[in-house]
Amino acid sequence: MKLIATFVALSMGASANAQTPEATMERAARTYSDMRSMRAEFQQTITNPLTGTRSVSRGVLLRREPNLLSVNFSDPAGDRVVADGTNVWVYLPSSAPGQVIRMPASGGSSLSTVDPGGLFMSSPGSRYTITSAGTAIISGRKTNALVLVPKKPNPAFTRAKVWIDAADNSIRQFEIADANGLTRLVLITSLRSNVTIARSEFRFTPPAKVRILNSASLSGM
Repeated sequence: MKLIATFVALSMGASANAQTPEATMERAARTYSDMRSMRAEFQQTITNPLTGTRSVSRGVLLRREPNLLSVNFSDPAGDRVVADGTNVWVYLPSSAPGQVIRMPASGGSSLSTVDPGGLFMSSPGSRYTITSAGTAIISGRKTNALVLVPKKPNPAFTRAKVWIDAADNSIRQFEIADANGLTRLVLITSLRSNVTIARSEFRFTPPAKVRILNSASLSGM
């Protein structure tokens, strides 16, 4: 009986540990890193309390290891963010016509600013204080909600909330808030992992007569 009781106690302890917010986030990080490629459709809602404005956009995100990323917006149509392995291109004619921003992709810092997964999935346990925010149904799927607060100042956000799929450990929704109170809520409406994506999907050619702003120019703006 002692042996059975000990086994039950150990099993319960292991189960409880596996359900901690940190463990949930680490599983999500492993799931993300195991995706050699990904195709995700999304809806993004940006709320700016300073201006009282709210905007909704939609698009498709493609990612392929080791460092390729493409975000094609269908609404507003024509907006694109592309990481081609050498540079990260940010082309948003809907809000910044006549220009494209070019940043070096080396080191991954530029890529992490535009790759949603890059915001949360690199060593989350050491970078963030992670707490549970309960459960929720997102697009018909049960998720575990977590709140992430950076342990050190983070220029990308001061607080984030992520909804992790309880079945496959993928991120189904996330919301980030910056120091000015601006929030970005991204809902993943469709997700397929380890799909074949042509290399050509990650090419970007600046349109004619569009001004190219290098990262040094961007930092001075």
